[in-house]
Amino acid sequence: MINKGIVLAGGFGTRLHPLTKVVSKQLLPVYDKPMVLYPIETLTKAGINDLLIITNPDDKILFERLLEDFNGDLNITFAIQNHPNGIAEALIIAKDWLDNQGCALILGDNIFLSNSVDKSLKNALLKEKGATIFGFYVEDPSRYGVIEFEGDKVLSIEEKPELPKSNWAATGLYVYDSSVCKRALSLKPSKRGEIEITDLNISYLKDKNLNLALLDRESYWLDAGTFDSLLDASILVKKLKNI
Repeated sequence: MINKGIVLAGGFGTRLHPLTKVVSKQLLPVYDKPMVLYPIETLTKAGINDLLIITNPDDKILFERLLEDFNGDLNITFAIQNHPNGIAEALIIAKDWLDNQGCALILGDNIFLSNSVDKSLKNALLKEKGATIFGFYVEDPSRYGVIEFEGDKVLSIEEKPELPKSNWAATGLYVYDSSVCKRALSLKPSKRGEIEITDLNISYLKDKNLNLALLDRESYWLDAGTFDSLLDASILVKKLKNI
């Protein structure tokens, strides 16, 4: 079973300036706690207790201060991403820490409120080979990486397509086997100069080794990277906690 998890909490959060001029986006509050604690909880509820938090140099000390009380129950390591060179770069940064093991990767601004993701993630962590992506139904798929599939078979993944082939978006949660670092190192930067997570997933798809888990309609997935989505996330969490 995979027991390592990476939380990518780097970047500059430019869409949230001026808030993120002084603090990491992932440390902003979502209702009653810092944003990053939600993706950490997603991993720990699935049984992962060995975590690598990847952040930028200026914010590392703040994450250490926030998470110091968790070190009794969790094994937390920190690493630096000096520049936001793409999500898949996280697997290159984590190479020595992973030590040829598989892992889960979650984005530090992705909030999952769902029993469905808990069960699906636990099942994915049991797989020894391949990768698993998690799909969520959206009304505006052109904003996301879009998954085309038939049954449980992934046919294609396309980043922000003009003509989406489905309404299912790839969320910021992934599970990879022990080949992931080698695959990430083989990727070439895209036109925007980033090592793309979609290209990494396509490498598994080409090998017919990409699994898909769909989150049910009672689930919530929030990418709290804009002013509106940050506010929506806080309102939703408050509502669910007061039910």
